[in-house]
Amino acid sequence: MNTGEHITTRGGEYVHDEQAGHTPDSALAELRRRLEGGLARARLKKTDLVARTGLSRTTVQLAFQADGPVPSGPTVTALARALKLPAGELLELRRTAAEELGTVTPGGPGRPIGQWDPHALEVHPAGSAQDGSGSPGQRLLPGYVSREHDRILAEAVRDAAAGRSRMLVLVGDSSTGKTRACWEAVQPLAGQGWRLWHPFDPTRAEAALEDLARVASRTVVWLNEAQHYLGNQKAGERIAAALHALLTTPERGPVLVLGTLWPAYAKEYTALPPAGAVDPHSRVRELLAGRTMRIPEAFDDRALAEARRKADRGDRLLADALTRAGKNGRLAQDLAGGPALLERYQTDSPAARALLETAMDARRLGVGLHLPQAFLTDAAADYLHDTDWNQLTDDWAEKAYAELAKHVHGKHAPLSRITPRPQRRPPGPSPNSAPSPRPTGPVFRLADYLEQHGRTTRRHLCPPASFWHAAHTHLTHPDDLNNLTRAAENRHRLQWAHHLQHRAADHGSTHALYNLAWMREKAGDREGAEILYGQAADHGDPSALARLAVLREQTGDREGAETLARQATVDGHPGALYNLAVLREEAGDREGAEILYRQAAADGDPKTVSYVGLARWVGHGAGYVELDCSGRAVGDREAADSTVQGAATGRRDAGHA
Repeated sequence: MNTGEHITTRGGEYVHDEQAGHTPDSALAELRRRLEGGLARARLKKTDLVARTGLSRTTVQLAFQADGPVPSGPTVTALARALKLPAGELLELRRTAAEELGTVTPGGPGRPIGQWDPHALEVHPAGSAQDGSGSPGQRLLPGYVSREHDRILAEAVRDAAAGRSRMLVLVGDSSTGKTRACWEAVQPLAGQGWRLWHPFDPTRAEAALEDLARVASRTVVWLNEAQHYLGNQKAGERIAAALHALLTTPERGPVLVLGTLWPAYAKEYTALPPAGAVDPHSRVRELLAGRTMRIPEAFDDRALAEARRKADRGDRLLADALTRAGKNGRLAQDLAGGPALLERYQTDSPAARALLETAMDARRLGVGLHLPQAFLTDAAADYLHDTDWNQLTDDWAEKAYAELAKHVHGKHAPLSRITPRPQRRPPGPSPNSAPSPRPTGPVFRLADYLEQHGRTTRRHLCPPASFWHAAHTHLTHPDDLNNLTRAAENRHRLQWAHHLQHRAADHGSTHALYNLAWMREKAGDREGAEILYGQAADHGDPSALARLAVLREQTGDREGAETLARQATVDGHPGALYNLAVLREEAGDREGAEILYRQAAADGDPKTVSYVGLARWVGHGAGYVELDCSGRAVGDREAADSTVQGAATGRRDAGHA
């Protein structure tokens, strides 16, 4: 007895025989039977279809092959047109076949919002659980900080929930938070049973074109990077038309269409073509009219304050981002680009990695933001293993810099060539702030995220010899050289510290000149010390003038010493006259010392005034005429005691030891 179910369709009959145990592929079999019939009636070969449809040979062959997969919607449409078959009926057969084989979900494309992982929807992770919080490798998101565009998004979501179909496309540069904003916005719909559909297989445009007609009500259509849909040369206009039909057909709603676009694409799609020119985006332009919203690149003050509050409550990712991007407000770019930068560092070529580690060490040891290329290239040598070093080609550096210049999310590159801004100074002489020397040749900047990573992971490592050699050879900024001098001393690289300090002095570092002068003085080379102190003074160091005054005093040149001490005081050294007064008092010249103490007191130095009161009182008894803080005489012990205590208080308040 035959218990098979006979199903008749227009153009033929096929049988689903449950007793025979046939698999449920009858719709697919009928689809192929119709295609074969059309091919026979048209008296064409499959190679003819390749030419007529523009499909590949493999695509056409698989569409007719008995054990092949379900052909895509665009493939069925193209074949139907070439064979003059009813495309709608074939697409319905194709849809039924896909549902029977489980390649689509009944009831429309997509699945409940709560079943989606935000990273599967292309929300950029901001970090991974490397600190022990969460499972290893788990991709993390920071706490969300609402901004003004979130209010507009929320209105669109409320409209959709109330039964009105809406579409909104967020326009902004890479990694400004567009996709994350959309994800946060749809969360209220998750509890209301809404679905989310992200068309991407086999391609975004093909998937959208194939199944937009099947979108059911209460569905979010997720068009992240909408240029892949609307900008497709073959399908963009048809996708725009299908979206327009979806949004304007009441019985299909409510639906919510959310998309993101870069500004360049939005400008291209919405611009009117010149008169008489072809209009490639007419439907797209009409679709986007009134449905786009620009996203700011940076967090405003209110959003930054909210981010800081979340960071203070324990959000590590936001806290880290604020240390790098808190001033410019580009938190979203930093959060999106950080993990990608770290992955690049871990997977780059050995040469590129050596350059990055050189830059990391330079920044953590005090070299400025602008790293000379010559320094980086020369210093990187000892960061390479012998095997990698011996495999380098002559153009290794050029290739490595090109590799490191490629951007990741947020317009970040691991190592970027930059152009330092010119220094702007008021006209006229400025002896105490000579312009800093600028490096010759290209300069580069390490990405902030990698700089911070290097400070953490490499803090116990000492750079190799090539680093110190390159620093001594190529760096010229006094601050860089002084910082590296201290770093070398702390790491017991004393010979390099000595050479770096001399190089800093050669490039006008007052700190280095003073240190070298002090070492000459301690070694008994008074003449050499005075020369170096003089050079430091010429570069605007008042401490060097004060020390020169002491040396002149020790040699008996009191007039010269006082002149230098007064100049040091004018230049900002408050203790210069005090130092001379101490020396004269130690030499027994109490009258000369008191004159200098008076002068120092008149200059308002609390340390000196305190010393005046204490020295006169303790050294000469209560009957000695004391000086108050204004230099006026007082004649009794009680008043002297008050003067001393007041001066001592002023000394403490001024921060003197």
